[in-house]
Amino acid sequence: MNFPEELKYTKDHEWVKIEGDVAVIGVTAFAQSELGDIVFVEVETVGEEVEQEEVFGTIEAVKTVSDLFCPLSGEVLEFNEGLEDAPETVNDDPYGEGWIIKLKPSEIAQVDGLLSAEEYQSLIAE
Repeated sequence: MNFPEELKYTKDHEWVKIEGDVAVIGVTAFAQSELGDIVFVEVETVGEEVEQEEVFGTIEAVKTVSDLFCPLSGEVLEFNEGLEDAPETVNDDPYGEGWIIKLKPSEIAQVDGLLSAEEYQSLIAE
C-alpha cells in the first residue's frame, strides 16, 4: 500500500499535506480500502472553525458511514466539490484528486504531533 513520505497521518486514517499556509486533507489508501466503494462524501463545515480531532464531515461507503476527524485545528476553506459527482475518486486517487478539504490551520505546530508515513504503517500493521 502507498503512503507518501511527504504527508503526515493520523490514527484515524486521515492524511495532511501542507501547501504554504493551507493544509490539504484526505483519507489514506488504507482507509479507503477498508471502507470499500465510496458512494458519498459530505462536508458541511466550510467556512467554520473546527478543532483538532473534531468531526468535519462524513464519508459513506456501500456498507458503512464513517466520520471524518480533522487532523488540525483551523478554518475549513474549501470542500473538493468534484467529490459530489464522483465520490469514487477517493478510492481511485486518495492522495491526489481524492482530497477532501483544504484548511487554514490555526496552530501549525500541531503538524509536529502527527504520524510520519513510517509510524502510520506501523500503526496499521498491528
